[in-house]
Amino acid sequence: MNDPQTWLAFRQKLQQEQVELNRGQVKTLQVNLGKLCNLACQHCHVGAGPQKKRENMSRQTVERMLQLLDASPAVRTVDMTGGAPELNPNFRFLVQQAHQRGLQLIDRCNLTVLYEPGQEDTAAFLAARRVKIVASLPCYSKDNVEQQRGDGVFAKSIAALQMLGQLGYGQEGSELELDLVYNPLGPHLPPEQQALEEEYKQILWDHFQIKFNRLLTITNMPIKRFLYDLNRKRQTAAYMDLLCRHFNRTTVPHLMCRSMISVGWDGQLYDCDFNQMLELPLGCGRKTLWDVESFVEFHSGAITTADHCYGCTAGAGSSCGGTVT
Repeated sequence: MNDPQTWLAFRQKLQQEQVELNRGQVKTLQVNLGKLCNLACQHCHVGAGPQKKRENMSRQTVERMLQLLDASPAVRTVDMTGGAPELNPNFRFLVQQAHQRGLQLIDRCNLTVLYEPGQEDTAAFLAARRVKIVASLPCYSKDNVEQQRGDGVFAKSIAALQMLGQLGYGQEGSELELDLVYNPLGPHLPPEQQALEEEYKQILWDHFQIKFNRLLTITNMPIKRFLYDLNRKRQTAAYMDLLCRHFNRTTVPHLMCRSMISVGWDGQLYDCDFNQMLELPLGCGRKTLWDVESFVEFHSGAITTADHCYGCTAGAGSSCGGTVT
């Protein structure tokens, strides 16, 4: 971060507030299948895009991960992300294998990928295996979505949501869950999640006959592409000050890093997806899928923190599952 630091380091803030941050039981494996994506969104903390073709998880890495899942009965959720995870050639193999094991599957989908060549039946494939979809829709207005994500993205996103609805996603009485993700446009905290969810549901139904289960509001993390934009506009210090001023100690017990392990496309292990993008090693040191015998080894372990962690603890808190308090 280019601006002079005026905020307290996150670990020092925890000490000042007399709160501890350690991992409990690992229940979720979040898997980054690669940085290849059909979009290059302004707020992307991964820095993903169409040129990232070499950074894709191999079949060997997927198979090793499945071996460890078999040895880790407490891990019941596999949360697949990217890039666009669907563009990984091993995506369907992982989904099929995890589904056969009775695991809960989450696909973090950018919606437009469902219209890429070779993806014509992806939505039906996911529905048949009851994969929960967490879909990016940073606003319900065309201008705001395309400002963040590019021209033409809004219309494709709406069409994809309508197609998912026809398959049963987000519908009353259906097992097929569909959550939407909101990111602020620029260096701001998200608004109150429940109120914004009600607004989304009303507008998307009135204009497009779209239903969904929950809206997840997620704070933009000051890393990668979003940090580059902050630095370019000389807003980094102001944004960090905003996050620090809104630090909420009650969020700490509910942070996602307390119950998950993040797996990089190359098999490296991290405390969370954000640490992965910064290549910050686990609290217990650098490890890969081949260095451990079970994810149980990480129960009650230390967690690596840095100043971007303020993004998860500001206001009502932020996680891959939305607000935490």
